[in-house]
Amino acid sequence: MKRLGVGLVGSGFMGRSHAHAFRAAAGVFDLPMAPTLELLADVNETVAARAADALGFNRSTGDWKALVADPAVDLVDITTPNTLHKPIALAAIEAGKPVYCEKPLAPNALEAKRMVDAAERKGVKTAVGFNYLKNPMVALAREIVASGEIGEVVSFRGIHAEDYMTDPKAPFTWRLDAAGGHGVVADLGSHIISIARFVVGPIESVVGQIRTVTDKRPSGPGASEMRAVEVDDEARALVRFAGGATGSLEASWVAAGRKMMLAFEVTGTKGTIAVDHERFNELQLYTVGQPGGREGFKTILAGPQHDSYKEFCPAPGHQLGFNDIKTIEVKALITALAGGKAFMPDFREAWEIQRVVDAIVQSAREERWLAVTEI
Repeated sequence: MKRLGVGLVGSGFMGRSHAHAFRAAAGVFDLPMAPTLELLADVNETVAARAADALGFNRSTGDWKALVADPAVDLVDITTPNTLHKPIALAAIEAGKPVYCEKPLAPNALEAKRMVDAAERKGVKTAVGFNYLKNPMVALAREIVASGEIGEVVSFRGIHAEDYMTDPKAPFTWRLDAAGGHGVVADLGSHIISIARFVVGPIESVVGQIRTVTDKRPSGPGASEMRAVEVDDEARALVRFAGGATGSLEASWVAAGRKMMLAFEVTGTKGTIAVDHERFNELQLYTVGQPGGREGFKTILAGPQHDSYKEFCPAPGHQLGFNDIKTIEVKALITALAGGKAFMPDFREAWEIQRVVDAIVQSAREERWLAVTEI
């Protein structure tokens, strides 16, 4: 079997998740290529060596450029802060190597489009880690909508709310650095935008609202010096889809008590579906025409009849987890690299998602409806 040498840049939360997924995918799925954890790069040699040892990589380096140039690296996997996505990806593309990058693709749509253009000129395959799109229940939602089972889509309501920035004394991090793009509307909002596009279709126009709840934070852990926060803590938007449906999107990282409220509801002329990722092995389905006194939603549990579930477990209702859907994402990536079904979302789709993010922010600042094509 052909070998796929993986070069991972970054070993934080998402870097660890990617490493686990590459290892797991080889055991769970019948893959067309054999992933090898070849080289890990991080901020310096010490950090990289420690992470490589913990995550099972053959080698380490403190220089991402050395990783891109290494002949044993076939795939460049980027899990760094947003500001580094573009230079690393462009270097990999120039070297003719496929790129697997975490979301959001870039700080803004203009930079994302430059990455798209570079990849398409070179004919390099790309993938972006909107991993919740690989949840079998999200795939089922798309299937139900496309089949017409709930009729013509009338509306979409979506939210991604967590509480990891609720404490006003929590220190400033790279997520709050405006050089890396927008705030929660990009960090969490991009997830619900990606699902809205995946399940319902393109978003045509938006009117947005953004708000910074905590305008200053300690510059670092234990610091007394305060640093201004210039990005949003909350974001909301009313949206119109190209297919005629309307809807709303919301994102917050200051939603006290919410750990993983990535939830959406799609209402059609014949029914409604709902998914909440705090219970992401379930889909709620309501269809019209039920007998009086017996009307209500039914719960569909993830099982072997749903996409990519049976490889983990032959029994329904036994629950997939966060790292499992990242493993499904890696399976789809390796399949695409071996010449199979193209991976989505690629750089172009990630750019389209970023256009919606930018449109929400610009609309909020200008206090008007904005066509996404204006971005």
